Amino acid sequence: MVSASNTKNPIQIEIFPKRLLGPERAQKLLLELNQIEGILRAVIQGPRLPLKVPYGPATGENVLHPDRKIVQINDTTFELAILVGRIRMEIRDFEVKERVREVCENLLPFGFEFREGTFIAKRSTVSDYAKRGPDADPNLRGLFDPKASLDEQICFLNRSDNDIENK
Repeated sequence: MVSASNTKNPIQIEIFPKRLLGPERAQKLLLELNQIEGILRAVIQGPRLPLKVPYGPATGENVLHPDRKIVQINDTTFELAILVGRIRMEIRDFEVKERVREVCENLLPFGFEFREGTFIAKRSTVSDYAKRGPDADPNLRGLFDPKASLDEQICFLNRSDNDIENK
């Protein structure tokens, strides 16, 4: 995996499907995107699927939502606790952008918006500093969910042995 801090001018893109993606379609899309070389980092966002009923007569009861499933991307397994509503990425160059667009056209038949802009923070935010401290990994900059616990915030895909040794 290429480090985001080592790339001079990465491009940031956002994929915004016209429908929320369930776990099966999200897994297919993430598997295909994971095969593309040149994606530096990515964030998936969408409405959270709660574990417990937050209010009302059933407050505190477990929610058995059918879309809260375990997904596997290569060797990494994690619980998808959201319905995927958008995917934001930092990529190496224009060629990668076109390959990402092709994957989306093949797997999202209902349409999507494809935007280029600034979606992931390029400098550390107050939230980054509060959660990770002053010596945080620059690759984690802007990848933060304030409602998630520290152990469920970030899932690494395609981590090389060199990245793990540098931690």
